[in-house]
Amino acid sequence: MRCISLASGSKGNCLYVEGESSSLLIDAGLSKREILARLQAAGGKGEGISGILVTHEHSDHLSSVEALARHFSVPVYATGGTLIELLHSRPTPRIPVRAVRIDYRERFSLGEFSVEAFATSHDAREPCGFLVREGDLSLACCTDTGIITSGMTEVFRRCDGVVLESNHCPEMLKSGPYPEVLKRRIRSRRGHLSNPSAAACIRSIISDVGQIMLAHLSEVNNTPEIAISSARDGAGLFYRDSGITVATNPGSPAGWPHQVLF
Repeated sequence: MRCISLASGSKGNCLYVEGESSSLLIDAGLSKREILARLQAAGGKGEGISGILVTHEHSDHLSSVEALARHFSVPVYATGGTLIELLHSRPTPRIPVRAVRIDYRERFSLGEFSVEAFATSHDAREPCGFLVREGDLSLACCTDTGIITSGMTEVFRRCDGVVLESNHCPEMLKSGPYPEVLKRRIRSRRGHLSNPSAAACIRSIISDVGQIMLAHLSEVNNTPEIAISSARDGAGLFYRDSGITVATNPGSPAGWPHQVLF
C-alpha cells in the first residue's frame, strides 16, 4: 500500500491510497485539473481508482468530487449528512454520480480495500475519518476534528500509519490576524486540532503506530517546523523509531515532491 498526500490544508485536501491492483482518493478539494496533475506527478495510477471517499462537505474537501467521479466513472462514498449537504450546496441540487451512503463503523469493500468510517468532531453535518485496510496493512485518515476521542484512539492503535490533523499553534492563533469569532471556531471542540492536542494523541499511540503524517496545517497559524517539533515532543523516546512527516501543502506546485506515508 502507498499513501500519498496530493494536498493538505485550508486551500484544498486530497489523499491518494494505492494498493496492489486498485486505488482510491480521500477527499478532492482542489480543481479536477490540479488533482489530475498532482496525481500524475506523484506517479499515481488514475485508471485504477475504484472510488472517492469524502470526509465532510466543506469545499476544501469536495470541490471537485463530482467532476472526478465522472472523470473516473467511480462512486462517491460519504455519510448521509455529507450527501445531504452536498445536495443542497450545488446551484442545481443533485447527488453525485453513483453516490453511496455509509454509516459509522460499517465496514465495506472498495476494490481490494476494506474501508470503515469513524466519527470525528467538526462543524459539519456528519463528518468522518476513514480506516482503510489492504491485506496486513491499515491506514487511518483523521483531519478536521476539534478533539480526539477514545474511539478514534482505538482506531489509530490498530493501524500501521495515521494521517493526523495538526492544524495550529495556539500561540500563533492567539496573536494572529484572524477575527476572534474565527479563532473561537478553530479552538472549539468542533474546530481543528492544535499541535499540542495532536502531540498528546501521538503520545498515546506511538508505541503501536510506526508512521504518522501531520495534516491540514494552517498556512497562517502554523509552520511545518513547529508542528514537527511538537509531534517530536509527543513521541518522546519513540521519535527515532517512528516516521513523522508533514503532508504536502496545497500551495506547492503540482510537480513538488509529495509526502508518502508508506
